[in-house]
Amino acid sequence: MKISANEIRVGMLLEYKDDLWEVLKTQHVKPGKGGAFAQVEMKSLNKNTKLNERFRSSEYLEKASVDEEKFNYSYKDENNYFFINPKTFEQIEIQKDMIGEKGRMLSENLEVIISIYDEKPISVQLPNQISCKVEATDAALKGQTVSSSYKPAVLKNGIKIQVPPFIESGDEIVVDTRNIEYVKKV
Repeated sequence: MKISANEIRVGMLLEYKDDLWEVLKTQHVKPGKGGAFAQVEMKSLNKNTKLNERFRSSEYLEKASVDEEKFNYSYKDENNYFFINPKTFEQIEIQKDMIGEKGRMLSENLEVIISIYDEKPISVQLPNQISCKVEATDAALKGQTVSSSYKPAVLKNGIKIQVPPFIESGDEIVVDTRNIEYVKKV
């Protein structure tokens, strides 16, 4: 599907220079002299490289058609995570390096959205918030103000996170999966 350079938004997937690119940043510029353009920073999903490009407002680009399907996390081995489609019971495997650090947040039957392009999975989107158990945390220091002080904690899945001083070991907390930050206590 062709789109104008003015319609490019962060998170879009574009087909450009025989590759698939995810838009990281975009800025529309109208200089005093000359025509308007869009300054776009993109990351290749295949080669893992970045590219900065300028597109004139009159240019058209090909937006990638990506299917998004719901899958449930099943299990993992040394190199892959395995997901199952709850409707068709079709199983799909995704390499660990595609998901990265967020793969440690996966728990059995967690519903995720997998983006599929040319019948190949290209990304996994976790729910925005998940609940995790705090395995260990430091004792809070008296006299610190609650608003500015956070202390380190280790979650059951091994992820290190900063939490408010009132959180204790064994507490259940909600974590934002987009930036891996504390949200609230359950």
